[in-house]
Amino acid sequence: MQQDKERQVKTPGRNGFTYRELFGIIVLCDNARQQESFYNKLKSEGYRVKVVAV
Repeated sequence: MQQDKERQVKTPGRNGFTYRELFGIIVLCDNARQQESFYNKLKSEGYRVKVVAV
């Protein structure tokens, strides 16, 4: 059963896109300064970090 799941993930769809499951969290910050502080701290600890503003 595990092999079937792996095969499905690696098989591209009609549009050629290959889905790869990812996991993440969102940290809500009070302001840009706090966002920058969290970003720098997590980055220095080796995490892959993305900045978003909404």
